[in-house]
Amino acid sequence: MVGSWVVWWAGQDPFEFRRALMDQQPRYRQVLEVAAVDCGMTVHPAIIERQIEGAIVFGLSAALYGKINLKDGRVEQGNFHNYPVPRHNEMPKVEVHIVKSSEKPGGIDEPGTPPIGPAVANAIFAATGKRLRSLPLDNAQLKKA
Repeated sequence: MVGSWVVWWAGQDPFEFRRALMDQQPRYRQVLEVAAVDCGMTVHPAIIERQIEGAIVFGLSAALYGKINLKDGRVEQGNFHNYPVPRHNEMPKVEVHIVKSSEKPGGIDEPGTPPIGPAVANAIFAATGKRLRSLPLDNAQLKKA
């Protein structure tokens, strides 16, 4: 099963497209992430690409693994050993396209992060017909839906 979804965020105008594969378990597998961003005239395109790529990793971390547990008023997760982020082998292919613009240069900070959760959830919905409505998205939710 393949699901694709497009999300547009009104910040610095990023556009993100996600293609997801679902196998029969069901298990979600990311295969492609395309982001296009219009941040005005570009000065250092490689920096913009790396910033969007990092924002995508951060957004995927929150969407897929971002669970925080509290025990006795304290956060249990202390570092990457118990708060996972996507590893290299878990990342989809990422393509970043910078829209040519004659507008004054703008910031690029984290506009690639907010669209990720909705893009993943909608790609899963497009592939399975099942709507997941809470983060982090996981296979247990998918089996219940």
